[in-house]
Amino acid sequence: MTTAASDGTAGDAVVVCDLGKQFGAVEALRDVAFRVAPGEVFGVIGPDGAGKTTLFRILTSLLVPDAGTAHVLGLDVVDDYRALRRRLGYMPGRFSLYTDLTVAENLRFFATIFGTRVEAEYDYIAPIYRQIEPFRNRRAGALSGGMKQKLALSCALVHRPDLLVLDEPTTGVDAVSRREFWDMLGRLREGGLTILVATPYMDEASRCDRVALMQDGRLLDIDTPEQLSADFDRPLLAVRGPDRYRLLQALRTYPHAQAVHPFGEDIHVTDARPQADPEDLRQHLAGQGFEDVEIRPIRATIEDRFMALMTDEA
Repeated sequence: MTTAASDGTAGDAVVVCDLGKQFGAVEALRDVAFRVAPGEVFGVIGPDGAGKTTLFRILTSLLVPDAGTAHVLGLDVVDDYRALRRRLGYMPGRFSLYTDLTVAENLRFFATIFGTRVEAEYDYIAPIYRQIEPFRNRRAGALSGGMKQKLALSCALVHRPDLLVLDEPTTGVDAVSRREFWDMLGRLREGGLTILVATPYMDEASRCDRVALMQDGRLLDIDTPEQLSADFDRPLLAVRGPDRYRLLQALRTYPHAQAVHPFGEDIHVTDARPQADPEDLRQHLAGQGFEDVEIRPIRATIEDRFMALMTDEA
């Protein structure tokens, strides 16, 4: 077995060095490197196809990398995969439990796989499991999205893992269930559990201790949510008005616009100058037939930073 002390991984829950993976002509991961500290909630944020699932499958020993190394809990993901799997809790993006089994049967099955019993670990999973325990005799396939999510998390935690790996756990569930899920993760973190989570939702990044922004198999930046937002060093304006599509086109003809992207009900305009001039932009839009628009300076979000990095990479 590889020892953590021999390869400089001591003290870190996850150490990834120059990781690469290719599927035919598609380079899924390129020179990915990062570390995760014990007790940290580390988020990997990026759109579909960014490489998040490939990365997590390597870290959980389900795929073998083509280049680089990865150590999880001091164990090599290739050489020490048997020992590693006993210490991980993994929740894949798609619901992967047995739909024909009941809630209680699924939980009992996963406990048995890891050599424990639900009764022995009940206190640990109770804060989550109690929310679905009244439906313990219902088949898993008949559960709502939020209830499936809680069952999958209970199954991933029933053996008290040292690291919880979550691959897009909130995809396809409603906003309330998403918020409840992140509240549960917060309580697990308070208990000292290390959590590695992938998500396409930028708003979930603020719930992480650190965030890695990922695109096309590469990590664009890694930092705290606050620092990622602060690293956006360009003037930013939010514009809101009628006929949103035509407004978007008009903003893209503004000669000082470095970038224009829709964000919810607003359109964010990055000014190419050291300082933005809202009145100048208002006059430009008036010339395009937009008289009733709201323009205000705003602070950048993580998504603004991500879009800027993507533009720089292009």
